[in-house]
Amino acid sequence: MQLVPSSGGVSVAVHELGGAGPPLLIVHGTGFCTGMMAPLAAELSHRFRCVGLDLRGHGSSPVVPGASYHWHDLADDVATVVDAFGLAPAYAVGHSSGGAVLLIAAADRPSPFEGLWCYEPIVWPDPAALTARAEGLAAGASRRRAAFGSREEAGANFAGKPPFSGFDPRALSAYLECGFADTPGGVALSCPPEVEAEMYRMGVAHDGFGRLGRVACPVTVARGERSDAIGADVVAAQVAALARGRAVELAGLSHFGPLEDPARVAEAVLEAF
Repeated sequence: MQLVPSSGGVSVAVHELGGAGPPLLIVHGTGFCTGMMAPLAAELSHRFRCVGLDLRGHGSSPVVPGASYHWHDLADDVATVVDAFGLAPAYAVGHSSGGAVLLIAAADRPSPFEGLWCYEPIVWPDPAALTARAEGLAAGASRRRAAFGSREEAGANFAGKPPFSGFDPRALSAYLECGFADTPGGVALSCPPEVEAEMYRMGVAHDGFGRLGRVACPVTVARGERSDAIGADVVAAQVAALARGRAVELAGLSHFGPLEDPARVAEAVLEAF
């Protein structure tokens, strides 16, 4: 793991996930961490050198008081990593907010990217219409239990609850490892509830949809057939706004598809790249 300085006094953690070949940058979703995407990277490492990024305030990236969680600033994190690790031109895979941040970064700096594969990116045609929904998610995140006596206790708490109960066991195990930090009394969420809440609020505060036409590289926008987060109509609007977009729907998966069935998602990524 290496910490790389980004904008606004923030540093972000970068993880080599294995493999050889063209670079593939992998970006997780809100509240999660790179380790949870390692099972997906393992399925792709025969074709790519996989590199993972912990977004600011997540995983091994330090929580900086007063830091901005506007998604354009998170796009700075992506651009910083691409530059620092010499990844351009890179392929990239992002889940949820991670997919949105990749699209924003690619709109602002088209040249570093060879192709994007975004699973249910949070890029709304009319973000203002989703304000109440975002506030509801933020309120739920703010109430989240942040500390446990041990990782075993945290695991017992999460294992039987959706969406974690549907995760590949390796992704859940990684969440308990990289999604929590050791404390004198046990463990605490690496992404504190207040950071997760702010991430949800910022999900309707960016203008990513209006920038999609500036993304020059090919983009696959994927969704899960069982998802209640992103509808097929939203994906269709995203693809229509992109210069070189295509849509894919993966049967049997929810909004958390990359964490539910890494092998199936990897197959779809390889079909695109």
